[in-house]
Amino acid sequence: MLNRYARGFFTALFTPLARWLLKIGVSPDAVTVIGTAGVVVGALVFYPLGQLWWGTLFITAFIFSDVLDGIMARMRDTGGRWGNFLDSTLDRIADGALFAGVAIWFFTGGADYAIAVAAMVCLVLGMVVSYARSKAESLGFTANVGIAERAERLVSVLVVTGFTGLGLPPVVLLVTLGLLALASLITICQRISTVHRQAFAESAASEEA
Repeated sequence: MLNRYARGFFTALFTPLARWLLKIGVSPDAVTVIGTAGVVVGALVFYPLGQLWWGTLFITAFIFSDVLDGIMARMRDTGGRWGNFLDSTLDRIADGALFAGVAIWFFTGGADYAIAVAAMVCLVLGMVVSYARSKAESLGFTANVGIAERAERLVSVLVVTGFTGLGLPPVVLLVTLGLLALASLITICQRISTVHRQAFAESAASEEA
C-alpha cells in the first residue's frame, strides 16, 4: 500500500538527484550496491552496539537508494531483467541484515529475548513473503497481494526501532514486531490462496480443452 501512495512523491523528490548522478557517470547498479552496503553497515554495526537511533538514521540515508536506482534505470532505459534481479537479490540481503541487527542487540546488550526472537520470526516470514511472490511469478502466476509488503515492513521496524533508541519503551517494539509477524503470515496465506486459485482455474481450463 505504501508503495502505491508514496512512489509518486519520492520519484518527484529524487528525480533531480538521479539526473545528476547519471550526468557524472554513476550507474544504477552502483547505487543499488552502495545503498545495500549502507543498510548492512547500519544494521550490523550500529544496531549490535545499541546505537538504535543513530543506526536508524544511517540506514534511512541509504534505504532510498531502492527508489533512486529505479528512477536512474528508467531514465537510461536500462532496467530490464538484470537490474530487476540485482535489486531483488540485494533487497533480501538488506532486509535480512536489518532484522538480524535488531535481534543481535536484544540477544546481547539489549537483553530482551522476546524482542530478539520476534525479530528473527519477522526475518524468516519476510523472506517467505518475498519468495512466495518470486516463485509464483517464475511459474507464470501473479501474487502481488498482501497487507505486509516490503515498504510496510521496513517503515514500521525502522521508525519504532529508532525511537526505542531514544527511550520509547521496548514493549512497543515487541508489539510492533509481533503485529508485523502476524501481518507477514497473513500475507503469505493470501499469496498462497491467490496462486492456488490461479492454478485451479488453469487446471480446470486445461481439462475443458
